[in-house]
Amino acid sequence: MKPLIVITGPTATGKTDFSIKLAREIGGEVISADSMQVYKGLDVGTDKVSKEIRDEIPHYLIDVVEPNEKFSVADFVKEADRAVREIWEKGKYPIVVGGTGFYIRALLYGLPKTPPSREEIRKELSEIETEKLYEEVKKVSPEYAEKVGKRDRKRLMRALEVYRITGKPITAFKLEQEKPRYPFLGYFLYRDRRELYKRIEDRVESQVKRGLIEEAKKLLSYDEKLTALQALGYKEMKGYLQGKMELKEAKELLKRRTKEFAKRQFTWFKREKGFKWINLSKVSQDELIKLIKEDLKRFNQHILKK
Repeated sequence: MKPLIVITGPTATGKTDFSIKLAREIGGEVISADSMQVYKGLDVGTDKVSKEIRDEIPHYLIDVVEPNEKFSVADFVKEADRAVREIWEKGKYPIVVGGTGFYIRALLYGLPKTPPSREEIRKELSEIETEKLYEEVKKVSPEYAEKVGKRDRKRLMRALEVYRITGKPITAFKLEQEKPRYPFLGYFLYRDRRELYKRIEDRVESQVKRGLIEEAKKLLSYDEKLTALQALGYKEMKGYLQGKMELKEAKELLKRRTKEFAKRQFTWFKREKGFKWINLSKVSQDELIKLIKEDLKRFNQHILKK
């Protein structure tokens, strides 16, 4: 059995570029672990790989649903499990790539045993502003509030829903299993702060030039409460499109929020087990590929000894 290779890390680190090179080197196919790349039409804002690359190297869990359709972490695990089986059947390596820690944890360890959703509670919570949801979650579980951040409306609502149903914070619910569901080799890629922040700023400028505003305009034509509109980039451009701020201000806001998001990704993965932390400011892609190949060799030797 081939292990899952999990490539994660903060936004703008270069995970996607590296994963493509790795897939070519070892014979792999990519499973996206990005909670927003599942939505069709969010191409520029989520920096999806090009169609040409996807034709060369199959990518799963990209463009799965329309922006106005629901897609949960349970849906992700179900579809990712199917992708893993399909890749294994081809004799290739599944390479899981993305920065959504919640998705990666659920794929590796299963979903927390939380109660099913209740429509009446969801409806009530949907009327509350995101800032107030955050403050409520902070009262119930400061740790979880810090982990998901002030703008992750979807998870803030779920945390409050679970609390209202059970009287317990969402962090009280354990994962389905403590041992991983799959054998995996995990790598958390990052860069020196100054370099990472420069890459974030450059990416924002590039996204605006490549059509981020036009994508945000299309999303607004659906519904202002779309989950997809909560993605970084779209909510900031929404403010610009609605005349609430100048474009320069919207771009600066997006840069600041993206840096905050990167910090939360660092915080999340500090708690995750089984990941090697690799500083791409000091380690080249070729060196990292060599390291991964050595890890795969050791893994295969270990399996043969069993």
